[in-house]
Amino acid sequence: MANEETSKRTLRAGLLSMRKRLTAEDAQEAGVALASLARGVPELVGASTVAAYVSVGREPSTRALLDTLHSLGVRVLLPVLLPDNDLDWAPYEGPASLAPVGREGRLTLLEPTGKRLGPDAVLAAEAVLLPGLAVDGRGMRLGRGGGSYDRALARLAAAGAEPALLVLLYDHEVIDHVPAQAHDRPVHAALTPSGVRHFG
Repeated sequence: MANEETSKRTLRAGLLSMRKRLTAEDAQEAGVALASLARGVPELVGASTVAAYVSVGREPSTRALLDTLHSLGVRVLLPVLLPDNDLDWAPYEGPASLAPVGREGRLTLLEPTGKRLGPDAVLAAEAVLLPGLAVDGRGMRLGRGGGSYDRALARLAAAGAEPALLVLLYDHEVIDHVPAQAHDRPVHAALTPSGVRHFG
């Protein structure tokens, strides 16, 4: 278990270093491609509720994707980071419904300003879009290490909810192997600018 955690830290550091070399334009271009791609993903356009997130830093931008889903009539839930790193959720009602939230030692986040629905609101989602740094052919996802999405995924599993789990990445972040621990849950698909890859 300790070896897997060490391997994760090493891999995470390398991937974050690669992301730092990307530009804001790279993130924006990836986001436009993902939004276009999403129109052909049944798990997304066929869903009544999708849990998503607002990208930060050099993550593939999700802004166009959020607007695409919203314009298609999909109810989009966005996370609100709680002090204990768990996630609350609130509806996305368009760009004007987002506000910056700065936290000491963290990236500035954009969070929804609407009514907080509670951590269990994610249980209503038929699809969950997840941030990540990498995924492998088993669908094992490497996140940033904060554990927020691990909690959300554990909540879904405990409730017997089975939404489609999709991670948003750059093409080069689909890799051969992601170290996995007992609490890690595989995703069903990866969306990258060049297409959708399903696992399992």
